[in-house]
Amino acid sequence: MSDKNVVITGAGGLLGPEHASALNELGYNVIMLDNDKTSLNNKFIKINKNKKYKTKILKYFCDISNEEAVNKVSLDLKKKNLIVDVLINNADLNPKMKKYKNNFSGRVEDYSIENLKNEISVGIVGSFICSKIFGEHMKIKKKGSIINVSSDLGITAPDQRVYHSSENINNVKNFKPIGYSISKHAVIGITKYLATYWAKYNIRCNTLVPGAVFNGQPKFLIKNVKKRIPLNRWARKTDYKKAIQFLATDDSCYMTGQSLIIDGGRTIW
Repeated sequence: MSDKNVVITGAGGLLGPEHASALNELGYNVIMLDNDKTSLNNKFIKINKNKKYKTKILKYFCDISNEEAVNKVSLDLKKKNLIVDVLINNADLNPKMKKYKNNFSGRVEDYSIENLKNEISVGIVGSFICSKIFGEHMKIKKKGSIINVSSDLGITAPDQRVYHSSENINNVKNFKPIGYSISKHAVIGITKYLATYWAKYNIRCNTLVPGAVFNGQPKFLIKNVKKRIPLNRWARKTDYKKAIQFLATDDSCYMTGQSLIIDGGRTIW
């Protein structure tokens, strides 16, 4: 049985299962956290079916913005003698760029404080809670790796023109909301803080900065974004596999507090 354990938040989403598979290939026991039971169950079944070696795949329906809920997961893992080596803070709310219901356009003028709090609660507070709790596991081993997943929109502002086929900002009706930018910028700050704070325990903390991932978006959006990427394509879900493996393992043993940008070159234009 493996003695290496990774916790992945947002494990029922788009990239979470890919991160799980990437580390399971290296022999890690995978602990999957998500607050969407159906999606989590489906991804759990798939990963468990294709798991490598005699590893454990566990799932927990968990709201990571609830400290008590995350603590319960931590205590259960300790009872099972599963001390966390790697944490991937992958969960976030990512509003889909489509016609919103009622008055939610993503415009700053329409953006409610409730929506802002929801995004911050998952992306920022949730990342902190999980880092705080599972970082204690790593202190036990005096070693660990925390990987915060940001976005190319965590280092740049969104070009809102891409959200209309004409690319005319005056025609855009639905905007990428500010909460996403705040959340994705913030996790880079969390990374830098924890990298220095826990360095004495040999706990490293880095940020993965992925670009736009293809997931059946509207044709006009795909076209508009591609023009802004030097490699002229969206990312595939599998494009971050080796990066996750690198950041999780001793291959990156002298790297901490840094951002690994993999966006096809989008942010250099």
